[in-house]
Amino acid sequence: MSGVEIRDDRTAGRLEAVAGGEVVGHIEYFVLDSPARALVPVHTLVEPAHEGKGIAGALARELYALAGREGVPVVPLCPYVAAWAERHPDEAPAADPALVAAAKERVRR
Repeated sequence: MSGVEIRDDRTAGRLEAVAGGEVVGHIEYFVLDSPARALVPVHTLVEPAHEGKGIAGALARELYALAGREGVPVVPLCPYVAAWAERHPDEAPAADPALVAAAKERVRR
C-alpha cells in the first residue's frame, strides 16, 4: 500500500486515505461524548479502482491507533471495522457495552 497517506479530517468526521492527491477511501465516524468519549466508525468506503490494496484495513488500523493516541476507545458500528477488529484483537480492544449502547442510540436519533 505504498504511496497512500492517511489523514484525519475531524471536522468532517472522516479518516481519509489519499493517493496522488485523490481521496481513494475513507471511514466516516463521529465522536461520542457521553457516557464517555469514543470514536465511532459508521461506514467504510474504498473507491472501486483501489479495492484489494489493503486500504480499508490500513484505515481501520489507523483509526484504532488514533484512538489509542487520544486515550479513547473505538466503538465499531461499521460492519467492516467490526470485522477487522475481530480479526485483530491485539490492536482493537473491545469497547465497553455501555458505550456501544450509547453509540447505537445516537445513530438511531
